[in-house]
Amino acid sequence: MNSIAFDFTGTSVLVTGGTSGIGLAVGSAFAAAGAAVTVTGTRDSVADYDDDLAAFTYRQLQIRDHDAVDALAAEFTSLDVLVNNAGANFPDGKDEWDPDGFSAALDLNVEGAQRLTVRSRAALASSDMAGGASVVNIVSMTAFRSTTIVPGYSSAKAALLALTRNLAVHWVGDGIRVNAVAPGLIDTRMTAPMKDWPEMLAVEVGRAPMNRMGTPEEVAAAVLFLSSDISAFTTGSVLAVDGAYLAF
Repeated sequence: MNSIAFDFTGTSVLVTGGTSGIGLAVGSAFAAAGAAVTVTGTRDSVADYDDDLAAFTYRQLQIRDHDAVDALAAEFTSLDVLVNNAGANFPDGKDEWDPDGFSAALDLNVEGAQRLTVRSRAALASSDMAGGASVVNIVSMTAFRSTTIVPGYSSAKAALLALTRNLAVHWVGDGIRVNAVAPGLIDTRMTAPMKDWPEMLAVEVGRAPMNRMGTPEEVAAAVLFLSSDISAFTTGSVLAVDGAYLAF
């Protein structure tokens, strides 16, 4: 049996957008491995969500609210893992080709992550986790290939990938590793509406040679790997969990 069991006992983990989909899978995997996990979401309390969030500490956060981001970062005197997962397309329902919609997409998908990460530098640097503290940014296939539907989201994810590489070099002396995970088409609530259009779903699934959707748990496994000491020599990298979409 070829399986790996991670042990994050005694570590502190912050996952933004951790109430559903990939973020929930990441938070759940860390909690199952013994970590103390804080997740953020946009609603008032855990009671406002359908999924069971009892394993986590919950913090409400609008990632575009600079004061709220600063306040959240200030809560941590020490932080072992930060997973920047929060993000969405069509912010406020705006067309991302419109300059205001484009700007809002950048704010939501890269600027908030940059602010939270930089504000958390001292907490991350104080980590004594084996392999060093870890920042993992969740990017997207749209960071590599064009999309005419959500150009702001795509540009933001490409910028987040560039930020990953720059921070990795900038913070290497602080013992902080910074990597990214790039999911392909993952079976979540966000992608669930595609199932109502089987022909469209078949086209999207067919873009990857594995010819299936990935699972949130498969993405979570990549995040835990990049946060563990077995990847201690890995920083500034992006790990694609995409069924060979980028290789095809």
